[in-house]
Order: sequence, then C-alpha cells, then structure tokens
Amino acid sequence: MAQIKPFRALRPAEGRAEVVAALPYDVYSRKEAYLEARKHPYSFLNIDRPETQFPEDHDMYAPEVYRRADWMIRDWTARGIFVQEEKPCLYIYAQTMDGRTQTGLVACSAIDDYLNGVIKKHENTLAEKEQDRIRHIDRCSAQTGPIFLAYRDDRVIDMIIEREKKNAPLCDFTSEDGVRHAVWRVEDDASIQALVYAFSQVPNTYIADGHHRAASAVRVAGYRRLSDPDYDGTEEFNWFLSVLFPASQLRILDYNRVVKDLNGLTEEAFLDQVSERFTVTPVSRKGEPFRPEEKGSFGMFLGETWYCLKAKPEILSDDPVKGLDVSILQDNLLSPILGIGDPKTDPRIGFVGGIRGLSELEKRVEEDMTVAFSMVPTGIDELFAVADAGLLMPPKSTWFEPKLRSGLLIHTFER
Repeated sequence: MAQIKPFRALRPAEGRAEVVAALPYDVYSRKEAYLEARKHPYSFLNIDRPETQFPEDHDMYAPEVYRRADWMIRDWTARGIFVQEEKPCLYIYAQTMDGRTQTGLVACSAIDDYLNGVIKKHENTLAEKEQDRIRHIDRCSAQTGPIFLAYRDDRVIDMIIEREKKNAPLCDFTSEDGVRHAVWRVEDDASIQALVYAFSQVPNTYIADGHHRAASAVRVAGYRRLSDPDYDGTEEFNWFLSVLFPASQLRILDYNRVVKDLNGLTEEAFLDQVSERFTVTPVSRKGEPFRPEEKGSFGMFLGETWYCLKAKPEILSDDPVKGLDVSILQDNLLSPILGIGDPKTDPRIGFVGGIRGLSELEKRVEEDMTVAFSMVPTGIDELFAVADAGLLMPPKSTWFEPKLRSGLLIHTFER
C-alpha cells in the first residue's frame, strides 16, 4: 500500500511564485535553457539548470556547476525569495488548461515503495541520464522537480481535497503559456492524517512522468543509507517529492512520429508494403491534417496527402504492450518497412508531442522529414495495464499536459 508523508517545503515567498515557477528542466535544450534563464533571472530554471550561470561552452556537468545550484538555493533563501515551512504539511496543486482542471496532492512518497514495486513503472531509465539529477539532488540535498504519480480514483481522497480547496490558496497565477496554477497548504493535523491514511489504502501508484527523476532520488537515498548504517528509515532522504493525481483527471496527448526517408523505397512501393498490413485510404490534402480517433488507426502525411491507416485484424493484439498503437505502428511499419529498429537511438526518427499540433507534422515534412504519422493518445488505463503486468512501454508512448512546475515546492533533507 502507498506510503506518503507531509514535509517542510521550501517554497517561494508570498508574491514570488509566479516568477519562480518553471517548466521541468528537461523540456529545454541547452541553448533554450540559457536564453530562458537570461530572460527570467528569478526563474527556478536558473537552479534546475545551473550551467546557465556559466559561459555557454562551460562543462555543464562540472562539479562547480552543481555547487552553484546549491549556493543559489541557500542564497535565495537568505534573501527571502524562498521561505521554509515551519511544520510538515501536505499541499494541493491544481492546474487548469484549456478549461479543464487536474488536482493533485503534493507529498513525499517512500523510496521503499519504489524499490518494492508499490510505485509502478512503465519505462526504463538510462544510467547516463540519471547522473545529472543524481549530482544535482546529492549536492543540493534537495529534490527540486516533483515526480508525477497517478492512482486509481478514490472517493475519500477526492472529498478531503475538495474540502481543503475551499481555503485560501498560497498562490494562484497564470503562467505565460496560459496554464493556471494554484497551490493550497494542508496544515490541519486531522486532514493530514486522513490523507495519509487514505493513501495507505491505495494499493499502487504509477509513475506517469519523471522516471529518471525518481530513479535518481532512489540512487541518492541508497548512497545516504550506505554512508549511515544506523539509518532507521525516518530520515528525509528516504522520501521523494511527488504530486499524486487521480487517473480520471489526467490528460495524455498524442505522441506523433516523423521519419527522415522511405528507407530506399519509392512512394508507390512504400504504399504497397504498408497496404499489406493496413487499410490505406486517402482522406485529405496538405493543410487539412487528419487526426485518428479510433484505436488501431493512424494518420499518415506523405507527398502532400493525408492518409488514414487502419490496422488489419491480424496485426492487432490483446497483449498490454503489443496491443498499444505505438507498438502496432513500430512493429508493423516503422521497423519492417522503414528500417527503424530501435526508435530510442535511430537518428532517422523524430517525435512530436501533441501539444505542438498536427500542423507541426506538415512543417517537419516540409523542412527535414519525408513522412509523418499522427496517433491516438495512449490511454491511462493502458499505462496502468502495462505497469501492472510488469512490462515496459515503447519509447515516447505518452505526453502529459500540462507539465508540473518546478520550484513551487521543494523537498530538502539533511546533508
């Protein structure tokens, strides 16, 4: 069962949240992060991507880079930009985008829940990608980016959260991208205990986004445990910052594909091969992107024409992974026809998050690609089914929006 606990958040002082809150560190390229940090000197991105405080050609993984992040957290606290909560609290974080709201509980989740499988994963992590966050967390003794967790809806949790949202929020602002963010503090001991108990009845939580951040926090906890053989599990490093959302409120967008060439085939030969496994129907011309609505259906933009591809029954599967649309496309078209064997490493394939719109697919084909595929979004129930089976999703299967902001609530722990 899920373990959560309150924590003494380090957070922006009153009136500071809007300028401090930042998109996750990993949505920016190095150049984009540098420009954003220069434009917004009090954005938390300056701390989350501390290489922005050095010349652009500086080694972004050098020890002094992580020391700078640690120093900035201390400096901003000393200057009153951040304040430390006096007592352990839970928090409610609501985001509103395009007229819909998702409301999560900000709490610390147990490292041991990650290790024993109560917190379920659907994605592998790469050790080299973990190293940056391991160094950042370890040097700062803080988790600065929350892990996005999902759980199956629970009426009791919903009731407590809605009651607490009737109080005045700590902050309420709309970010530059039009997303509204509001945070409430849950400081009443009875409400805290009720929420902790309610989650203790939840069998599993699921990582929706933040697999590398979670793995990095676990690795740091492992280091701290080894250096302190007398640890008893109550130390703050045994917990990591998370925001837990009920599944019904979450929105997963399509994660579309673009491919650089037709693997040596002419358009005619390519379409002939595709038609062996899919029903291929022209549906529109350039400027009228086709968005598939049924599982097993795909849009394809090729030669200024949009096609509907519908998987033939013989390539469909009840397997939690093989039955995913991303798997059907990969296993029956991208790999056997276009030669994309490993989409994680093949430079000929690109991925376009649904937040950019289908017109971005046409743009990419005009600029540097040859063919594009629009997808039906992976469902949250599909994510749960894969994780429950102990399996892994193909790369780039889910795109969650809106993104959680970093810097609103920080979990610190002893050095």
